[in-house]
Amino acid sequence: MKRGLWAAVAFAVLALGAAPLRAGQDDPRLGPLFDTLRTTSSDDAAAAAERQIWQIWIEHNNPEIARLMREGIAAMSEDDEDAALDAFDAVVKYDKNFAEGWNKRATVEFAMGDFDASIADIERTLALEPRHFGALSGLGQIYLSLGRKDLALKAFRAALAIDPHLDSLRATVEELEKSVKGTPL
Repeated sequence: MKRGLWAAVAFAVLALGAAPLRAGQDDPRLGPLFDTLRTTSSDDAAAAAERQIWQIWIEHNNPEIARLMREGIAAMSEDDEDAALDAFDAVVKYDKNFAEGWNKRATVEFAMGDFDASIADIERTLALEPRHFGALSGLGQIYLSLGRKDLALKAFRAALAIDPHLDSLRATVEELEKSVKGTPL
């Protein structure tokens, strides 16, 4: 009986939008990792910093939100966009200040072809975590899909300013710069 009561209390707290103790983008470990991205010349050090940043971004102290994140990520890996969207919808409903919930939902929306919703969620992600190079890269991909090379280039450059070790993105920027040369940005 006590277990059922605690589950009801936990759900009520979650439903009322209790603030997490720490959401991923507020983690104090991030600052030094972003410093590493900007300053290191080592590809290995940059890759390690990127992995740690992504891991921190998906962390959440609320067990229910952490579970929903795991479910959404698993559904994404299985190409179950509907289940992933449901999970990330719940994440952002429960914690409107959790940047990675918005970013993951934006990724699913992009995969589903809902570019307007994806852009809106990326904007929310960036409002919460302006250093989110993944969201900026995603925004660039959307703009490429929409034929807006100028905006794609702007988003990709912003991502590279945060993480200059995104080599595939650098190649994309170089190609875009050639194709929009002479076009005012």
